[in-house]
Amino acid sequence: MTNPTALPTRNWFASYPLTPASARLARQHSRLRLAAWQWRGDLDDAVLVVSELVANAARHGKVTGHHLWLRLALAEDDELIVDVSDPRREFPAFEGGGAASGEGGRGLVVVRQLVRELEWFRRDGQGKTVRATLPRKG
Repeated sequence: MTNPTALPTRNWFASYPLTPASARLARQHSRLRLAAWQWRGDLDDAVLVVSELVANAARHGKVTGHHLWLRLALAEDDELIVDVSDPRREFPAFEGGGAASGEGGRGLVVVRQLVRELEWFRRDGQGKTVRATLPRKG
């Protein structure tokens, strides 16, 4: 688990519609943000994680009139925290390990291989957040 006392040194939020096109936009925005921050982790891995988590939220978290939220934060130890929040409180695929079935379900399997930690939690009020933590290089 990420050090709970480590404060984010950089923090960025964006809201996206719950549509498939949001994954592409989130990927582009995240790449630009992380490059601007000169994050010392694997940029391609981070962008792939963002893309997969946003795509999952857009596909499975859809509630009319709501958006998804993406948060990127750098902790003091330069670990990257990726939070993707959507309005649905349940996440059955997470408990099942994100096992692949047919053409879908592979995203979480890939994400788990790229991150140091992957977890999810319910938010107060409505919805959930999936959090991935990626280490910096070396």
